[in-house]
Amino acid sequence: MLSEAAPGKVHIVHGDILTYKMERAFPEHLQKKWEDEPPNVHIIGNLPFSVSTPLIIRWLENVSNRDGPFVYGRTQMTLTFQKEVAERLTATTGSKQRSRLSIMSQYLCTVQNRFTIPGRAFVPKPEVDVSVVHFTPLVQPKIQQPFKLVEKVVKSVFQFRRKYCCRGVEILFPEAERLEKSEQMLMLADVDPILRPAQLSILHFKNLCDAYRKMCDEDTSLFSYNYREELKQKKRTRKKGHLEHSENEDQL
Repeated sequence: MLSEAAPGKVHIVHGDILTYKMERAFPEHLQKKWEDEPPNVHIIGNLPFSVSTPLIIRWLENVSNRDGPFVYGRTQMTLTFQKEVAERLTATTGSKQRSRLSIMSQYLCTVQNRFTIPGRAFVPKPEVDVSVVHFTPLVQPKIQQPFKLVEKVVKSVFQFRRKYCCRGVEILFPEAERLEKSEQMLMLADVDPILRPAQLSILHFKNLCDAYRKMCDEDTSLFSYNYREELKQKKRTRKKGHLEHSENEDQL
């Protein structure tokens, strides 16, 4: 119907937005240098709630790497999100909605919650209201570290959002050296260990990421450490020990 309404002006592609190669969607002459004004390319989408978070994280990683739809330059995005998700994306330091999404989006982009559309405006009607959020990639990110490193630090800190930030920093390190290394990282970053995650500014996270990168450079095995994998291994070890103990009792 859209193609028929605007013949020659609209090109419809049927596919999965999570796998579609948007860097091939537009002609090369639209490309601009990253330092220039945003190109004449704009991503506009009414995103399904089920894919909105993984999709924006993927696009933010594309912003960081300047690939995908951002090979054209600082491509702007105007996207819909569940109102609660939009509030997280735009939440300021200290606010109740401050989250991992707040940091990951705001260190790379200027993020604006433009307006809210009531659920009753849609057919079928969703149970929640929808907000329209606008993203403009920054010329220089506020944290100058690889996306995966920033994501790991931010995700760890917000893992225990109701506790002091030191608790989240601790899980970046193996149990045997957890307290020593986490204290070292917080000292290097000059971050008060008893601040809550939501109280940390982008500058705090920049300092934490810089400190973690320094420690990873000194110990190349550190970045691959996974807190959850260590927990799983401990559970497997305890379970194996329990089974061996039971077998010994049966033999007696």
